[in-house]
Amino acid sequence: MNGMNGLAAALVLAIASAAAYAGAAVLQERVAGAGREADAGVWAALRRGSWWLSVGLNVAGAALHVLALRYGPLTLIQPLGALTLVLALPLQAAVTGRAVGAVRWRGAALTLTGLAGVLLLVRGGGRIEVLTPAQVLGTVAATAAALAALVAAARRAGPRAAGIAYATAAGIAFGAGSVLTQTVAVRPGPDAFTVLTGLAVAALAPAGLMLSQAAYRDGLGAPLATVTLVNPAVCAAVGLTLLGEQLTGGTLGLAAALTATALATHGVLLLSRPDEAAERTPVVAEPCAPAALPRPAAKATDQAQGWARHNAPRPAETFSLAR
Repeated sequence: MNGMNGLAAALVLAIASAAAYAGAAVLQERVAGAGREADAGVWAALRRGSWWLSVGLNVAGAALHVLALRYGPLTLIQPLGALTLVLALPLQAAVTGRAVGAVRWRGAALTLTGLAGVLLLVRGGGRIEVLTPAQVLGTVAATAAALAALVAAARRAGPRAAGIAYATAAGIAFGAGSVLTQTVAVRPGPDAFTVLTGLAVAALAPAGLMLSQAAYRDGLGAPLATVTLVNPAVCAAVGLTLLGEQLTGGTLGLAAALTATALATHGVLLLSRPDEAAERTPVVAEPCAPAALPRPAAKATDQAQGWARHNAPRPAETFSLAR
């Protein structure tokens, strides 16, 4: 497959992967909502068929993502994963029957704009680089430590903050898994190193799935935006620190990257707001019963009514003279 055809195939596969991940996220959020209403834990989702359908979509998305990485660079494929957020919002609206509010669309647009701005400023070294064995071990250790810390923080936080913490952990797991996946896909021939790296990917994939499931218990918008933001950010951080990639423009490029990050963060905050439709729903107050009169007042009222009946004028009596 030549360069142009390979790039076109990478784009098609990446978009299809984003669509599969969007469908999986909507299903996971619905399963999480049902579990929240039933006060059930994350593991209760294993008994629901819709959750297993979301697992299938996640597996399909991952397979399409791996295929896309075979034909295109990581710095191109990862930004396209942000389409998951754009596709999930209208899909959720179609499933739930509720329109997406303007604030959420603005949040999604800001998140995508900021994310695209950061990743467009990353410049590759001209060829696809992969991690060394020592870097793989360091990446796996750092990822495991970050996941443990975020899960511990989520268990101590409120529902909304816990959702963001779980989503951040899921994004880290997915991002690290993508970096390791490319290392496995690009290295020639299987060996002990690629097998161990593949096992790390096999551990990170279900970990990210369960963490994202926990994140969606309080809604889809902000957690999905967080996963969408953190996932490629992890890949960009690994690329900048370990794979020789650089920011375009030097100091100005760094300032632009920070500005884009601020835009994306603001978009996540907008997506974390409560649903606008719920806020506009009027609260109908129940009719109030007449207030009971205090006991002395009620007694005085009864006496007045009795006096009025006793002294009321009587109708004139008619006398008959007949015997």
